[in-house]
Amino acid sequence: MAVNLAKVAKERGIRYFFISYVDLFGVLRAKLVPARAIGDMQRDGAGFAGFASWLDMTPADPDMFSAPDPDSLIQLPWKPEVGWLAGDLWMNGKEVEQCPRVVLKRQIAAAAKQGYRMKSGVECEYFLIKPDASGISDDRDIQEKPCYDQAALMRRYDVISEICDSMVELGWNPYQNDHEDANGQFEMNWDYTDCLTTADRHVFFKFMVKSIAEKHGYRATFMPKPFPNLTGNGCHAHVSLWDKAGRRCLFLDNKDELGLSKLAYAFLGGILHSADAFAAIFNPTVNSYKRINAAVTLSGATWSPNAISYSGNNRTHMVRVPAPGRFELRLMDGAANPYLMQAAVLCAGLDGMANRRDPGKRLDVNMYADEGRRIKRIRRLPLNLLDAVRLFDKCKVARAGLGDELVSSYVKLKLDEWASFCRSLTDWEREHTLDC
Repeated sequence: MAVNLAKVAKERGIRYFFISYVDLFGVLRAKLVPARAIGDMQRDGAGFAGFASWLDMTPADPDMFSAPDPDSLIQLPWKPEVGWLAGDLWMNGKEVEQCPRVVLKRQIAAAAKQGYRMKSGVECEYFLIKPDASGISDDRDIQEKPCYDQAALMRRYDVISEICDSMVELGWNPYQNDHEDANGQFEMNWDYTDCLTTADRHVFFKFMVKSIAEKHGYRATFMPKPFPNLTGNGCHAHVSLWDKAGRRCLFLDNKDELGLSKLAYAFLGGILHSADAFAAIFNPTVNSYKRINAAVTLSGATWSPNAISYSGNNRTHMVRVPAPGRFELRLMDGAANPYLMQAAVLCAGLDGMANRRDPGKRLDVNMYADEGRRIKRIRRLPLNLLDAVRLFDKCKVARAGLGDELVSSYVKLKLDEWASFCRSLTDWEREHTLDC
């Protein structure tokens, strides 16, 4: 029986609800609905103009409605009188094909038909910067290797602890927080679960971090590469496939050297097969390619992949196998759309299993050293957003799994974004070519 949101509002003291959706660029959109109207909104959805966000619509399109998912309800820990609801978009009585959450749910349904259930977790990295974006928030955070710096972590204790306490309150089971590899950069980890719940929590986590940081006088950014000399913001995804009941991990085989089953290797083969095309989803901005194709940073390593490869417990590869029964996908960055990211992983993995794609032998080399750079048989990642989007446009796996309408709309909007970027002039161009 569906949760009655009007009843929940009275029981929990919720005065307002955010009914939200995420557009193709990963922007969180919402309407603030008073509790007195939530019953109607639960039945009919909250109305929006599709052209007003990045969904490849026109002003002539009719209203679209975000149908709130009652199971996604999160009460804002820092303002408990407000509840947040993830929504699925509808128009003319049909689901909106380019709605990221709808796309993910369809991938989940396709996996369920085959008896599979994907579970995942994410490692979200972010910077705490000054409100005017002039630099990191902590002027004393200046070490060349600041990763795990206890003193710098403690100087932002008030922010970090409030975010972590909020996750505890929400039942996410957070288990560690750390200062990351760049000055001013942090990471927070919580338990893995079903991929739709992880995506919903990922969306809310970004909103929560930004809100709590602002409350403390800082600004939080998940931008992939906000500072050229510092390590960028990744969003590593840990992925495993389970039986339909979610009780048995189908990726686990303790007899295998890495602890992976044949099914897991086929899933991995699908990831590797489509990685260059799906970079358009995993690395969705112009700035993203300054993270994955970066020069050595202040700390001595970018911690991001430069080729399509996998290994055991080796962080220089695109896919790491840190423990039996799961993968860590290291390509994604902080700008990735939480729903499309999970959908693309599942889409590629299902294709790998259907076509028994062979990932080949793992590589046990340091991809950041000469030995890694000299490998000729390896496929390299796209060098920029335009290359990635063109590959995505032609990707048969993406079109078959995610749908022609989603792929075409995404490509159209991203090509417009690239054109906008090309109309701008940088300081580097002026400094190096003004006297040509």
